[in-house]
Amino acid sequence: MENNKDIQNKIDSALSAMDAIENVNVSPFFKDKAMQRLFAEKEEKITVWNWFTPKLQLATLVCVVVLNVFAFTQLKASNNSSYNENIEQFAETYGLSTSLETSFLN
Repeated sequence: MENNKDIQNKIDSALSAMDAIENVNVSPFFKDKAMQRLFAEKEEKITVWNWFTPKLQLATLVCVVVLNVFAFTQLKASNNSSYNENIEQFAETYGLSTSLETSFLN
């Protein structure tokens, strides 16, 4: 019986605490100010590439062009003589070459 009275007293005290809650006076623009602070877009510049200045870009471009010209001239010089040899070697390695000999075991 004492447990029931104790539980009832706790319920009554909880309900009486709810009656003590009063309205809070807030300025009319509080919500607007809070929403602006929460959702304000902060523009932060990403400074990952700031070391890649125009002078460095130009130097990189010159290096790439020189490297491409060098590679093209080397490819052009070696292309004429060794192209057919490379193709024949590739074909022999992978068994793609056609031989003039006929064999019954192949």
